[in-house]
Amino acid sequence: MDNIIIFEDFTKVDLRVGTILEVNDFPNAKKPAYQLTIDFGDLGIKKSSAQITTQYSKEDLLNKQIVAVVNFPKKQIANFMSECLVMGAVKENDVFLLHPESLVKNGSQVS
Repeated sequence: MDNIIIFEDFTKVDLRVGTILEVNDFPNAKKPAYQLTIDFGDLGIKKSSAQITTQYSKEDLLNKQIVAVVNFPKKQIANFMSECLVMGAVKENDVFLLHPESLVKNGSQVS
């Protein structure tokens, strides 16, 4: 493995649990994607773009808890400003969202 990091590098990544409040189509994205509005509790509401349209319908995502990186700088994606990075596992070009097995408080830290 060539990309070895030290533990202190990993501790800089702020992974939190949030609940998806709103899901919208993102027709301006280069690849099919949704625009998500996510509640991170005390950290507030953040928006993200996610290329998860092949595995999830908008209805599947509504009120679903997910894991996201919340301390990246904002990133412009087409005409949309993404404020966090939703985490998922990739299998054969499909993304499967990471999420807690049980309901937890929005904003809970992932460690």
